[in-house]
Amino acid sequence: MMLPSGSRVADAVKAAGGAKSGEAGQLNLARKVIDGEQIVVGAPRGATVVTAPVPIPGSETPAEVLDLNAATPSQLETLPGVGEVLAARIVEYRQSHAGFRTVAQLREVTGIGERKFAGLRDRVRV
Repeated sequence: MMLPSGSRVADAVKAAGGAKSGEAGQLNLARKVIDGEQIVVGAPRGATVVTAPVPIPGSETPAEVLDLNAATPSQLETLPGVGEVLAARIVEYRQSHAGFRTVAQLREVTGIGERKFAGLRDRVRV
C-alpha cells in the first residue's frame, strides 16, 4: 500500500482498515512512517521490532533500523560497535528509564560516546 511522503503511523493504520479499540495503544501514531517499514498493531508489549531497509552511509547494503524500545540484546549486538556488555547496558537503561523517548538518549548509556553514537544514530529509532 502506498502512502504519500510525510505520512504518519495514524495514516498507515487508517489506510489498512483501522485498529480495534486499544490495539494501537502502544504505537506512536504521530511518528512519520519510514518507507518499507512494517507496523504491527495489537502485538503484546515489547514483542515487536519495527524495521525498515535503510542504506548505510557509504554502503550499497540496506541496514535494519532497530527500535530501541523493543530490540532484544541479540538484535542490539548486530549494531556496529555493540557487543554483549553494551547491549545489556542499553536494555538496562531502557528498563530503568521507562524506555527511550529520543535516539539522543543513547548518549546517556555508559560506553556510548560521540563517535559510537554517530555510528548508531541512523541505525536506531524510538
